[in-house]
Amino acid sequence: MPQLPDDLDAVAVRTWCSLALEALGRERAEIDAINVYPIADGDTGTNLYLTVESAAAAVEAVFAAHETGATAPATADAVRAMAHGALIGARGNSGTILAQLLRGMAGVLADGGDAAHLRLALTSAADAARQAVAHPVEGTVLTVAAEAAQAARGEDPDLRTVVTAAYDGARAALARTPEQLAVLGRAGVVDAGGRGLVAVLGALVETVTGQAPVRGPRTASGNAAKTPVTVDGGSVVGLPVGGTPVEGVTEGGLAASAPVEGPLDCPEDSGAGPAFEVIYLLEARDEQVARLRTRLDALGDSLVVVGGDGLWHVHVHVDDAGAAVEAGVEAGRPYRIRITHFATESGHDVRVQAEPAQRAVVVVVPGDGLAGLCTEAGATTVIARPGEPPASGELVDAIRRAHAREVVLLPNDAALRHTAAAAAEQARTEGVRVALVPTRAAVQGIAALAVHEPDRGFDEDVVAMTAAAGATRYAELAVAERQSWTMAGICQAGDILGLIDGDVAVIGSDVPHTARTVLDRMLAAGGELVTLVLGEDVPDALADALEEHVREGHLAVDTVVYRGGHQRAPLLIGVE
Repeated sequence: MPQLPDDLDAVAVRTWCSLALEALGRERAEIDAINVYPIADGDTGTNLYLTVESAAAAVEAVFAAHETGATAPATADAVRAMAHGALIGARGNSGTILAQLLRGMAGVLADGGDAAHLRLALTSAADAARQAVAHPVEGTVLTVAAEAAQAARGEDPDLRTVVTAAYDGARAALARTPEQLAVLGRAGVVDAGGRGLVAVLGALVETVTGQAPVRGPRTASGNAAKTPVTVDGGSVVGLPVGGTPVEGVTEGGLAASAPVEGPLDCPEDSGAGPAFEVIYLLEARDEQVARLRTRLDALGDSLVVVGGDGLWHVHVHVDDAGAAVEAGVEAGRPYRIRITHFATESGHDVRVQAEPAQRAVVVVVPGDGLAGLCTEAGATTVIARPGEPPASGELVDAIRRAHAREVVLLPNDAALRHTAAAAAEQARTEGVRVALVPTRAAVQGIAALAVHEPDRGFDEDVVAMTAAAGATRYAELAVAERQSWTMAGICQAGDILGLIDGDVAVIGSDVPHTARTVLDRMLAAGGELVTLVLGEDVPDALADALEEHVREGHLAVDTVVYRGGHQRAPLLIGVE
């Protein structure tokens, strides 16, 4: 049996993220089914799952960076990675609030993970989330978070006692949400976001105690039965789940019984809402964000702005999606913009869909420039910002946006292989035929996209794209962050590294000389076409010089140049 943690160190944080992801994976469909507020669009469970998936991936990346070390990462590194991963991967209203809850906790847990720090972290999280919401509403996840923090207060030095108290307080608060929010009471359900938070806190209980908390018995049909929870004054209310009728009686006289078979309809609340959900990440200063909040609050509702230190996650429901994005442009630099159109049909919120296309290509690109290039070629793009690899949920979303019966997925990064495979498998369960071409670099993806022909057979098209990618050798230039051993020798911090097919082959002192050396080594084995992708700070003169270098030394080789925009590497090179 693994040793239980005495405090929340980096390993415990990693375990917590993993268990939370498992818990939300189990309960995702049931949480989706009771999602009636603020929009009855049946995606709260999915949004929470994708948010935690991004947080867990960020923590795993921290551990991966320490694989060669003798010790685990520092707790501060793990909790900050968790908060940052949740921020950049937050989905929907519920996911955005959860990201702020985790950020609030991380700010305290970075200084210590004992019982006293956890109590402070829970309070900090609840306060931060409430401040992030333009118009807080009781009976939501905000109430559940506040009650969890309140229940955990005290002087007990035992971490297990604090965690268990917070979980019990959250469950009791969740049971009372139908009394606090009329739309929940009419539907006979608890708040979906609050239920997701209970699942996350339950994973924390399991992390520190080694025992999964009791979530209620199962019925013979396999559905979770209602779970009685004692609340203040001894009253009892049921927690609604799955397809089980919800029955509860409280001191206030609430008696609700409603079968939960799918996203519930609340005609009084869902019919008159804004038409669009707008979400984006924003690089901006604090004072600019304050003005942005005011402007977005005037445009719509469900406004949540979370983050800090120059990076923010913005979520709002509006009728004028363009105005919401323009407000972000005025405040700073918005990216990863997602706009969902809601239409009202018989009182239900649904996404507008056209007839699916036969085939599409989804491609991950490292910068805005290549995103524009691939979009012009007809592909659906996902931008992988430096230090922000897309999660599988983001790739699944892109496959859905492509809206085709057949999809070719180009991850363009060896590190995304498993993420892309998981996304492809999920999309297949939704009836989409997906082929994953294991491209390891953006230049391989460009080569594959260049030979894509949607009019030929699917298998034939995939074979041609795979062959084009496989025939393209790839390289990139990077700046060494510290002294280390490489296959080309010892590099120092600040050296320019030339990586060919993923391995360091050249160590240089400047970009032009290193690039020429890399090109010569790659072309020594032959080639017909050189592709250069320049980062946003690389001058055009470098491309001209490298093109001239290729022309002088390799007469039969052509060169094409693209602007990659804001990308991790100053230069990407492909030879095919």
